[in-house]
Amino acid sequence: MTDVTNIKGGPSLPQERKLVTSIPGPKSQELLARKNAAVAAGVGVALPIFTVAAGGGVMVDADGNSLIDLGSGIAVTGVGNSAPAVVEAVKAQVEKFTHTCFTVTPYDGYVEVAEKLNEITPGDFDKRSALFNTGAEAVENAIKIARHYTKKNGVVVFDHAYHGRTNLTMGMTAKNMPYKDGFGPFAPEIYRVPASYPFRDGLTGAEAAALSILQIEKQVGADNLAAMIIEPIQGEGGFIVPAEGYLKALSDWATANGVVFILDEVQTGFARTGTMFAADQEGFAPDLITTAKGIAGGLPLSAVTGRAEIMDSAHAGGLGGTYTGNPIACAAALATIDTYEKENLAERANEIGALIENFFAELQKNDDRIGDIRGRGAMSAVEFVMSGSKEPNAALTSAIAKQAGEQGVLVLTCGTFGNVVRFLPPLSISDELLLEGLQVVADILAAN
Repeated sequence: MTDVTNIKGGPSLPQERKLVTSIPGPKSQELLARKNAAVAAGVGVALPIFTVAAGGGVMVDADGNSLIDLGSGIAVTGVGNSAPAVVEAVKAQVEKFTHTCFTVTPYDGYVEVAEKLNEITPGDFDKRSALFNTGAEAVENAIKIARHYTKKNGVVVFDHAYHGRTNLTMGMTAKNMPYKDGFGPFAPEIYRVPASYPFRDGLTGAEAAALSILQIEKQVGADNLAAMIIEPIQGEGGFIVPAEGYLKALSDWATANGVVFILDEVQTGFARTGTMFAADQEGFAPDLITTAKGIAGGLPLSAVTGRAEIMDSAHAGGLGGTYTGNPIACAAALATIDTYEKENLAERANEIGALIENFFAELQKNDDRIGDIRGRGAMSAVEFVMSGSKEPNAALTSAIAKQAGEQGVLVLTCGTFGNVVRFLPPLSISDELLLEGLQVVADILAAN
């Protein structure tokens, strides 16, 4: 068995898939037993291995197994785990100070992150940013800001949406299990309308937008709406890419009706979709944009960025929190964003996306259970269906994820119907490692 006690993380790790025990191995099983005895049962795990090191495109578990990482901590470690610049920035900041609370005594790191977000997010208008800890916090605060600015309460969300696990964001999220079941009642004044889902509705962007807007106007009323919020590519809902023109039509309607249009780019942001933000590909800029996940290389940080007149509408003290914009996370974010830019990782995301799309397009020629291949850049997915139909095939999807993990490849599932495998590799992964992981999935598909 490999001695992992002195293994270092980061890109220095051997970039290989290597199994020295079954998955999970004995040490991971021992740790899992401890987890079950100490951690609340509601905190589940997708793959029961315990990671001791990670970097590039691999993660090493407590038993010395090296697995291919096609999940990036759910799109968090886009620059790779333990990216050198991030590690050095964190070390330097820890040696200075770990916390003051920005709303008590501020520090320049927070300001620098805000300045950078104002610079790189879509839109050439005057902007402001506020920092938080998690994606759900960013979404909640975007809604708070929109309500304060408009003096209205209603919020429109969409089918297949995922926005978080707090009370408000659970109410905004579409999928019941495991996110909402038994946790209500939820916050009021949330209205759900249909979303564009080209594989299943067959509608153009204009047609899908017309249906969404008709329901908003007839069942809610624009005069009651503070905000409309949507993911530019729906994440947990199934990596659903809306039909061309859909998002812009919604944005145009919101602007015409005094409704704040919010793009939730928590999962799509920071080079993941082939541009720094997915909105860069849509031909418009949202009023507000929420970011998290890929922002800080694995450190907890999130943000709301948007039009200055909207962001500045909240009174002093209305936004903030003890840990929001933590100085260590801010240092990590500056190094992470710099890495995206200097290493042109948005273009790398496009290369990864092309590899995934081409790989599964070949398989699809001989396997009609591959219903749809979609996504942008390194945010790609395959929707599995029953042969000869579009009926969701959740059993096959679950089998692929389970068996891939057992063979040393971490993949994640998603989708309202539980029938989508999503691929979110770190942008630091090599072509060879990525293709090896995809081939494992293909072999499992052939055997099932």
